[in-house]
Amino acid sequence: MELTGEDAETVSEEFAAFRFGREAETLALGEPDEDFFRNLVRGVPHRQEEIDGAITKCLASNWRLSRVDSILRAILRCGAFELIGRADVPAKVVIDEYVELSYAFFSGDEPAFVNAALDKLAHRKRAAEFGETPPGDEF
Repeated sequence: MELTGEDAETVSEEFAAFRFGREAETLALGEPDEDFFRNLVRGVPHRQEEIDGAITKCLASNWRLSRVDSILRAILRCGAFELIGRADVPAKVVIDEYVELSYAFFSGDEPAFVNAALDKLAHRKRAAEFGETPPGDEF
């Protein structure tokens, strides 16, 4: 959406009409959860300022989110949205799914980058899931 300028509703409708339910994809990936997808597509831009701030605090001090590749940035934003806004999905599942997704697009260090950033965010936002005390400087 960042690259095309399309809004969440347009993207959701396009996926529902032309991408979901394709037999080859369904066999490989299983049935899509359209409600979950719509929540993700709507939720990320709605909470983007909060999400970007949280991701930025998980990056090395010399990194800016704007420097990150656009696909990698989208992966991080979606993963961060789930960690921040979808407590029904375990943090470890979120991290694993987005690291796996990053392998579909990248063969270098990017999956490790996704793992490190989302793991750091998960330990901050969902400390209890890791048996930890939430940090006092929550972001």
